[in-house]
Amino acid sequence: MSEKTLQYLAENREQLITKLNEFLSIPSVSTDSIHKDDISKAAGFLETYLNEIGFDKVERQETGGHPLVYAEYNQAGPDAPTVLFYGHYDVQPVDPIEQWKSDPFKPEVREGRLYARGSSDDKGQVFMHLAVFEALMKTDGKLPLNVKVCIEGEEEIGSENLYKMLQQKKEQFSADFAVISDSGMVAENQPTILYGLKGFTGIEINVTGPDHDLHSGMYGGAIRNPLMALTHILATMKNVDEVVTVDGFYDGVEPLTDHERALIREVDGEDYRKSTGVSETASEKGYTAKEHTMGRPTFEINGMFGGYQGEGTKTIIPSAATAKITCRLVPGQDPEHVQQLLEQHIQRVVPSGVTVEVKKEKLSAKAYKVEPDHPLIKKAAQSYTEAFGKETVYVRMGGSIPVVEWIEDIYNVPIVLLGFGTPDDRLHSPNESFPLDSFDKGMVTLVHYWDKVNN
Repeated sequence: MSEKTLQYLAENREQLITKLNEFLSIPSVSTDSIHKDDISKAAGFLETYLNEIGFDKVERQETGGHPLVYAEYNQAGPDAPTVLFYGHYDVQPVDPIEQWKSDPFKPEVREGRLYARGSSDDKGQVFMHLAVFEALMKTDGKLPLNVKVCIEGEEEIGSENLYKMLQQKKEQFSADFAVISDSGMVAENQPTILYGLKGFTGIEINVTGPDHDLHSGMYGGAIRNPLMALTHILATMKNVDEVVTVDGFYDGVEPLTDHERALIREVDGEDYRKSTGVSETASEKGYTAKEHTMGRPTFEINGMFGGYQGEGTKTIIPSAATAKITCRLVPGQDPEHVQQLLEQHIQRVVPSGVTVEVKKEKLSAKAYKVEPDHPLIKKAAQSYTEAFGKETVYVRMGGSIPVVEWIEDIYNVPIVLLGFGTPDDRLHSPNESFPLDSFDKGMVTLVHYWDKVNN
């Protein structure tokens, strides 16, 4: 490992943070067309920086939506591995703006944290990689491996065009493995290997009865209430032991191994009762809350509505009711098959006197898992430990990152999730921030990792 590279990062820390602040100051909100020029400006920032670093090829690729920034470095030689680094430069809207303590696009440091929209998700983590590439080029004159960079501008709106781009340009984006830093650690200063992500799918249930709201005194007892019918349906889908009771839901689910359960027990992570305000946790019978969150599928009602919602009482039988449901999936479950199972169950248990329509969520993703003992994962864990001075823990996450599934599906290569965010970063919320300690130690981790990968 090059001590000169670490020295460069330390000596140029303030200049690097200034450059990061320039990046964070661009309001690259992908969901709002008013920021179209800002999206272009953020892509331009990346193009300029990648050229300054010394990548062989840098180009802005049009996607049909927001542009993707691509770069490659091929001078490490044919025997060196090639990594595909993925990140995104678009950010979430800032609403509600009045809850921010400082301007979300005027970065500000308070108590060791850098406050700005995108500081953690994902501009700050993207920038760390580029800063390390800069440091390696400035001190060693080369990178220790071949690198392909893919930084998109649509992650916060579902990566609408990325899958198509990865398919169409399969050869250009192909690599021996991929690295993504769009995740985090279980606690600040606790290095964390994220070796698995859950998949995702969902449905919407629409129950209809009479063609208009009815007087509950005149029609109660004669007409099936759609809201009641909906609650009957939902009550048949998961029991009080948090076990999903839909036939076939658990078919094919990969069980948690004893080794994985031991890894989960070692994680001194979030105290769910303290962080959520509940009196006790509730998890699938036979599993702890951490085991269920990290490694078992879930079924959740995200919203339920129908009938009168105002103040006081309105004595009606509503004409319709709706529930929105999402499931987080684990390896062995196919999102489309799970949707089919849910629909079949609903149609089988629907009460008489109402009709049901099931709408299937279009954006779904399969679960992803890499073996925690994979050499690339072990090297990442060692790099974390050397940088943070603390043993690395191994976790699977309940969230989903669709691009992970897409890279695995198209390229069938290992994916290393090197995240440096923390639970206190307030992603997607007012006052998003990123610890400068994670910024510093994260870059040290990357210097160690790139050195280990090529040895």
